[in-house]
Amino acid sequence: MKLTRKGTSVQSGNALGLNRRQFLKNAGITTGGIAAASMLGAGMVRKAEAKAVSAEGPIEQVKTICSHCSVGCGIYAEVQNGVWTGQEPAFDHPINRGGHCAKGASIRHHGHSEKRVKYPMKLEGGKWKKLSWDQAINEIGDQMLKIREESGPDSIYFMGSAKFSNEQAYLYRKFAAMWGTNNVDHSARICHSTTVAGVANTWGYGAQTNSYNDMHNCKAMLFIGSNAAEAHPVAMSHVLTGKERGAKMIVVDPRFTRTAAHADEYVHIRPGTDIPFIYGLLWHIFENGWEDNDFIRRRVYGMEAIREEVKKYTPEEVEDLTSVSGEQMYRVAKMLAEHRPGTIVWCMGGTQHTVGNANTRAYCILQLALGNMGVSGGGANIFRGHDNVQGATDFGLLFDNLPGYYGLSEGAWKHWSNVWNLDFDWVKGRFDQGSHLGKVPMNTPGIPCSRWHDGVLEDKAKIGQKDNIRLAFFWGQSVNTETRGREVREALNKMDTVVVVDPYPTMAGVMHQRKDGVYLLPAATQFETYGSISASNRSLQWRSKVIEPMFESLPDHVIMYKIAKKVGMADQMFKHIQVNNDEPLVEDITREFNKGMWTIGYTGQSPERLKQHQENWHLFSWEDLKAPGGAVKGETYGLPWPCWGTPELKHPGTHILYDTSKHVMEGGGNFRARFGVEHDGVSILAEDAGSKGNYFQDGFPEFTADMLKQLGWWDELTAEEKQHAEGKNWKTDISGGIQRVAMKHGCIPFGNAKARVKVWTFPDEIPVHREPLYTPRRDLIAKYPTHEDMQVHRLPTLFKSIQDRVISENLDKKFPLVVTSGRLVEYEGGGEETRSNPWLAELQQEMFVEINPVDAADRGIRDGDDVKLKSPEGAVIGMKAMVTERVSVGETFMPYHFAGVFEGEELQYPESGGISTKPYVVGESANTALTYGYDPVTQMQETKVSLCEIVKA
Repeated sequence: MKLTRKGTSVQSGNALGLNRRQFLKNAGITTGGIAAASMLGAGMVRKAEAKAVSAEGPIEQVKTICSHCSVGCGIYAEVQNGVWTGQEPAFDHPINRGGHCAKGASIRHHGHSEKRVKYPMKLEGGKWKKLSWDQAINEIGDQMLKIREESGPDSIYFMGSAKFSNEQAYLYRKFAAMWGTNNVDHSARICHSTTVAGVANTWGYGAQTNSYNDMHNCKAMLFIGSNAAEAHPVAMSHVLTGKERGAKMIVVDPRFTRTAAHADEYVHIRPGTDIPFIYGLLWHIFENGWEDNDFIRRRVYGMEAIREEVKKYTPEEVEDLTSVSGEQMYRVAKMLAEHRPGTIVWCMGGTQHTVGNANTRAYCILQLALGNMGVSGGGANIFRGHDNVQGATDFGLLFDNLPGYYGLSEGAWKHWSNVWNLDFDWVKGRFDQGSHLGKVPMNTPGIPCSRWHDGVLEDKAKIGQKDNIRLAFFWGQSVNTETRGREVREALNKMDTVVVVDPYPTMAGVMHQRKDGVYLLPAATQFETYGSISASNRSLQWRSKVIEPMFESLPDHVIMYKIAKKVGMADQMFKHIQVNNDEPLVEDITREFNKGMWTIGYTGQSPERLKQHQENWHLFSWEDLKAPGGAVKGETYGLPWPCWGTPELKHPGTHILYDTSKHVMEGGGNFRARFGVEHDGVSILAEDAGSKGNYFQDGFPEFTADMLKQLGWWDELTAEEKQHAEGKNWKTDISGGIQRVAMKHGCIPFGNAKARVKVWTFPDEIPVHREPLYTPRRDLIAKYPTHEDMQVHRLPTLFKSIQDRVISENLDKKFPLVVTSGRLVEYEGGGEETRSNPWLAELQQEMFVEINPVDAADRGIRDGDDVKLKSPEGAVIGMKAMVTERVSVGETFMPYHFAGVFEGEELQYPESGGISTKPYVVGESANTALTYGYDPVTQMQETKVSLCEIVKA
């Protein structure tokens, strides 16, 4: 046989594919476990192997990217005769450099899993019926048009996916816009929406500022609500490199995690007390004069308000609130002060709270106080959970944004109408023209995916749209990821129609109690299509197609086109996108978003540049992601955004945000002037030279056409650029001329301002501690109360009334254990894909709850016992007990990846192709028992602090 890669060939024996597979097969049979059993069935696993044993034909190596977490690991997929027969981690990839986690090592199985939905299906009369694609699209489209006529466009909900490519995410948001609704969202709502809101409103952009690789240069690393060893194992290799080079590692978590085991300092905090912890550190920093006063003077607005607030958080107060002693708080603060630059890492442990936006702002404020921003080894390394959750967020799969975070104002809609070359009035006319609760739907955020079920169940007189949700697409995201499982099930039962578009049936397809009106449409995996994705560090990577779509599955963008065509909006939606045999050309979609995404610099990464980076990923440094030579010399791997200007301008991408030591054309930056030029009569422009070589050498506002004219730079635009730029600003000039001229003079197009620690548009102008709704500390409620109940966009949102009920009904006494949730290394997200993988299922076969030995003894529970976990909102779920000191007395932990059992009821999965789609491992979902609670800015759900009781089953 021959092994081929990128047009080259080398001699290779049969062992390259066959022996590895034979070894895995034999190992599985020897264990007699799940993986072995899967190899003995009559499904596609066996068929795929039968094709692989042929010695005829070359083995082609295809470069692709893992589709699990957001690290972005490179993979060499081995394909023979159209079958994916093997894989190798990419040892020459600049991010993973040969590293793999368990999920990545078994990713090949996702391509041919026998558990997949193999053809369109419909639940009818309690039985699953096979459909043709045409029949399925026609029936769904007819139902959409019927509901639109009767209830308006907002009665259809578009749940999107962090598994989409960038092009598919952009297209899905465009689909919702063409349909005429902002009821579109995806899983970032329930993982990092509070990060985006908090960070963007402090520094200007709501994303990771540095990179995994840059952690090699840290002197200190503070992890808070992040368990990288399990959630991001390859990122952990970068962390350990930094530690080996001398960085101090501090892990702050209610639970002693695998990450905590590596720490120089492990800090246990009471769940929900991140703000008192950060303010406790700042108390010592300010008390001892460890803050960077020069940095604060030049580049930070409002720190005096923080100084005043922090005075309240004395060591004694912080110990009472967080359980952390004053001695340890001092020790950690001193460690951070003496080891700069330092970075802060957070994940969902920090974001999934009713005060999530305030938590993330507090983390930012700590970094500003220490002067750790805009430098190598500093910043915020915000690890995200899915392979393209960063990109899907950037492309506006959000209920409150258009692509590029343009918002929902008329100006934002006019910009995108201009990009799409559509009449604004036509776009506007697609929306409900009414006003509901004083809100105009086109300019009002929709319903978040954390609460789509409230859009179904709430009294329609109380929601800011014409009617309730009647049909929902669950496209690449399942519903066991949402809290309040009972209400989720009730909403699935109540809707007219449920449409699941996914390689697997997911909980949306089986958690309901319906007999009719559920459609399963088999989406291809991301290895059966191609396009770009964005890793956590903002690098874009081109992912090549490994195999053709399996079974009767279709790529997501093909399904979108078919539905758009059916409902009569394909001509507008694909006006400048070539369509071949119902498949929109991916490269045309890339070029279209390049034309509009000026705000965050998604304009410089053409398909050609991204493919060139893929072809040459071996040329980029593992240390700083920069290419020292070759065809991509001087560029940063993946052209991390902002990659300013047009592709022809050849901006190298921005490795580290807000770095003033570099010229803008070398990836330099400063804080963004997105909040105006003054507040309360005080200038908020920087008192700093900003990025290297900037013409002003001081603070300046965002660039506009008028500003170019005032500076005498207008005539540096071409005639065509002038035509597009007239009356526009750097965000809305689709020629890129304003950006080009600004950068010619060394200026960042978005201005040079101070970071702000006061966000005057949020319910809390500065972060303040508020006790969780389901708090075990009723003694703290009067001093640290939650918010009053309020209307958040379209939905009434409860705060104080929930907290009052906890006290009035003594729920904190009846349910005395705090419960939190988190991730396992073996599984991802809702788990449907990974629990359907026999190699991963072998590793973790039981849903469980961690309970401290003291609490277990008090309840007569022993390790491995069957137990029931009871929620204060009524749910009861069963699982195994893991008795461990990883959790403290009074605190418990559940993984959130399980589903397939609902309050003791084993759910029924459909057969597809004669094989059950039921995952190898099922269990109760943690979120069935997790309770009400939402962030007032983003509607992030509270999953990290609730109450429960655990009893022996």
